Amino acid sequence: MVRLDEQNREQYAKLILDALETENKEQFRDNFLELHPTDQVEIFVSVEIEKRVRIYRYLFPKEFAEIFGGLEIKRQKEIFQELDETYSSNVFNHMSADDVAYFLVELKDEKAQEILQKMNKEEAVSVKELLSYPPETAGAIMTKEFVSLSSTDRSSNVIEQLRESGPEAETIYYLYVVDELDKLVGVVSLRDLIIAPPDKRIENIMSTRVVSVPDDMDQEEVAMLIKDYDFLAVPVISKQQHLLGIITFDDVIDIIEEETTEDLGEISAAKGATDVNVSSFTAAKKRAPWIILLMFFGLITAEIIGQFEETLEQIVLLAAFIPLIMDSAGNTGTQSLAVAVRGLALGTIHKKSIGKMIRREFGTGVMLGLICMIMLAAIITILYQGNWMIAVIVGVTIFLTLSIATVIGSTVPLIINKLKLDPAIASGPFITTVNDILGLLIYFTIATSLLEFL
Repeated sequence: MVRLDEQNREQYAKLILDALETENKEQFRDNFLELHPTDQVEIFVSVEIEKRVRIYRYLFPKEFAEIFGGLEIKRQKEIFQELDETYSSNVFNHMSADDVAYFLVELKDEKAQEILQKMNKEEAVSVKELLSYPPETAGAIMTKEFVSLSSTDRSSNVIEQLRESGPEAETIYYLYVVDELDKLVGVVSLRDLIIAPPDKRIENIMSTRVVSVPDDMDQEEVAMLIKDYDFLAVPVISKQQHLLGIITFDDVIDIIEEETTEDLGEISAAKGATDVNVSSFTAAKKRAPWIILLMFFGLITAEIIGQFEETLEQIVLLAAFIPLIMDSAGNTGTQSLAVAVRGLALGTIHKKSIGKMIRREFGTGVMLGLICMIMLAAIITILYQGNWMIAVIVGVTIFLTLSIATVIGSTVPLIINKLKLDPAIASGPFITTVNDILGLLIYFTIATSLLEFL
């Protein structure tokens, strides 16, 4: 099995497509099955339905299972409709239980139950177990294909066992040791097993300091744990310490991508609409609630400007700096929001470090405010013929606004996180609108109080 570079991939793709075109089954299988699964998926999704039907005929369900598992969930649903019922059932029988469970979650309950009934009983039981856990928990994303050992086994016997059961396991780099009650008691790395004397018992090779996760742990916390420890896999245990399954690093990569996409959607107020493949109607439906809410916040901004109508009538020049103040406040607040959300997502913000982080952001806002105040005061004085009072008003407003905007941007996610909600929902547009309102209040309050000097 090889992973091809761009030039070789094109050559192989041409050979495979020619074999499909001429219905040369043997040539297709020889070339296609030699490819890395990623390249197989890429070629598979590039062909039209007529050629896909031939691929179903040319490949055994076990061979197609890896391709189906590598597809995005939306494409899986489409391909599933093309498959014969018996063929699809056999495909699911050869897929990892966690991949099947993930697919079934996206289907209607009746269809999912129908698929489970047609699968092998043993495979269906594993999938049902995963489906019984709450979504986005360790239990829901773990795989049941792993190797467990007894502490009384000898290394030579285990290596022989791996030759038989290893190909079906998700990973064999870590082997988990259980006692007679199926409780996790240790872990053996493949390296330690290989270099151990053949007659040495597993209990004398294994490490008893096993890092594990409970089946109800949030998937994001699991991902952070595997990242922190640089594990290839982590065992999942029940409250009674029974070994239930394992979570591998490739699952963690998917989790991180999923959580990052979700956070990006929250921060940009476009949750559920970041996928370029969704329709315009779906994207509009997902974005509409936030846009409408922010529109009402915009009415507050308009009301504030209306309240200071007399000030604007007397000094029309003040209106020219409204966009500058609003943009600066929003941008600075969004930067602090990103710092806070990232810190919470990575687990680097703790109770003891919250005050330090807020003080740092406030200090950053003060320094940015001072720099912008000095630059604006000088530029406005020059451009507007020595109108130093306008320069003072705009400069002081920028200084106060940026100083406070950084505090708001960093504290709002912390408050939302304290309420057990996703801190990313303190989205950029929301923070921007709040800081716009704050900036205008400061601006017009200062301008009105100094009106007699203008």
